[in-house]
Amino acid sequence: MLLPAKAEVARQLRRYRAWERAMLASPTDRTVRATFEDAGYTLCVLLGKRCAREAADAAERYLRTTLVAYLRDQDLRASRAARHGPPTADVPSPAGR
Repeated sequence: MLLPAKAEVARQLRRYRAWERAMLASPTDRTVRATFEDAGYTLCVLLGKRCAREAADAAERYLRTTLVAYLRDQDLRASRAARHGPPTADVPSPAGR
């Protein structure tokens, strides 16, 4: 598994957090929102995550741990998710009418 340089992850996480603050201060500004979403997408690609919140959390974990600890943590998270499966909603199926 290839991992990005910690300096690049830190730079992109700072960019994401700065645009997050700007977006929260001006939620109707389309330019700010678009740039915030772009920063989130960049973090997602960089860390291999599907949503920006997950990518930001992964970036913070990656930056505060060693490479070995981060990889071990990722393996544990993946095995837990595989063991428990995706979350299910308590919505009755249409077939159960």
